[in-house]
Amino acid sequence: MTDRRTWQLTAGAAGVGLAIAAGAVTAAGPWDSGQRTAERDRAAAPGRTGGAHHQPVRSTAPPGPAPAPSAPGVLPAAARPAALPAPVAKALAPLMKDRGLGPVVSVSVVDAATGKALYGKQAGVPMTPASTVKIATAVAVLAAVGPAHRIPTTVVAAPDHRSITLVGGGDPTLDEARLRALADSTAHALREHGVSTVRLAYDTSLYKGAVRHPIGVNPNIAPITPLALNEGRLDSSTSGPAPRSADPARDAAVAFVGMLSVRGINTEAGPVRAVRPAKSVLLARTHSAPVGALVERMLTNSDNDIAEALARQAAIASGRPASAAGAGAAVAARLKGLKLPLAGARFADACGLNRADKVSASLLTALLARAADPAHPRLRPALTGLPVAGFTGTLSDRPAAAGAGLVRAKTGSLTGVDTLAGTVVTPGGRLLAFAFLAGKTPHYGAGRPALDRMAASLAR
Repeated sequence: MTDRRTWQLTAGAAGVGLAIAAGAVTAAGPWDSGQRTAERDRAAAPGRTGGAHHQPVRSTAPPGPAPAPSAPGVLPAAARPAALPAPVAKALAPLMKDRGLGPVVSVSVVDAATGKALYGKQAGVPMTPASTVKIATAVAVLAAVGPAHRIPTTVVAAPDHRSITLVGGGDPTLDEARLRALADSTAHALREHGVSTVRLAYDTSLYKGAVRHPIGVNPNIAPITPLALNEGRLDSSTSGPAPRSADPARDAAVAFVGMLSVRGINTEAGPVRAVRPAKSVLLARTHSAPVGALVERMLTNSDNDIAEALARQAAIASGRPASAAGAGAAVAARLKGLKLPLAGARFADACGLNRADKVSASLLTALLARAADPAHPRLRPALTGLPVAGFTGTLSDRPAAAGAGLVRAKTGSLTGVDTLAGTVVTPGGRLLAFAFLAGKTPHYGAGRPALDRMAASLAR
């Protein structure tokens, strides 16, 4: 974002289109008094974000009040024009012939206000979605726990307070500031009991199954554990690929030991991995930002670590194991409960790095339309978190899709796969949901320019 070229493109897009876009974007409802929920929440409690496998081709806070929904409805009734937009097929058909898309393309466009299909080509065919599967993850976790839920990280003590356990609750955004606050509260509580030396354990038993994502050791995702500091990043980055810790949970526990030591609490043993004692008392606790804000961060930055953590929260809320299989089953069950078209869908992971994921374009647009439905306000962050083309997140350097700032969409890329799904405000003020999936592109990122032009054409 500090790149001069990106700044110039952003400024240019703003100068040309912002005046036109402002009224329609405000009417479309993805803003909360001009500021997205995640941005407001991040200003109050900064956290780290993570990366995704689709980089540019050019290569101790107590629970607080829940954030208000960003809008009562994504498109207020008064702003809904009576007339449908110009025929979508005429706008998209020529662009779909672009060689960069390859021979397998699936498209769905619906009216977000009514759910009516406006255009479809192989819309019901399950395809590898790459990171657009995060839209399904977002809707599922919001349906499961709601946008106000916060994820705890706790410290518990044995009855004599001589042994303490740092318990991972699955917060993917735990950072130094909140870990220090947790150490403050822990040290204060121990001093009140006359304790200055403890044995320290750390508990990661919340998650089940493999710690490594099937993609293996990869800079786009850390080992999946309920306890991690800064997403296991070993550099100062806050998004995108980064070197990752081989054992984020132990690293977090070691950091906690150091923070306790500074506060006068020494450890005679540990940290060791262990399940918390059956009889234990709560010593201290910190909470993540509300899940609604985490969803927004996940979508904006295509954060793989947050995606996997949120899907496991959906599993826990559904009474399933917090594993890859449990998370996938929970996502599917929650979407089924929302009466969404799941034929052929498979959720092999929550972030889209797994090529075994399968969703259809019609499922993606149905998810977006459901999130826009005033009857489902708790799903709204699945829309408000979408990057704004030419301005934010993974679309900040893709001005071709900018559409005067009216395109908001989740990106997705793997080698041979390019996808884009989101919403666009038409010149008449109607909100459309779209999903474009290209499944056999010539090379990594080859389909992005064509997908961007397709999205921009809807805005025109």
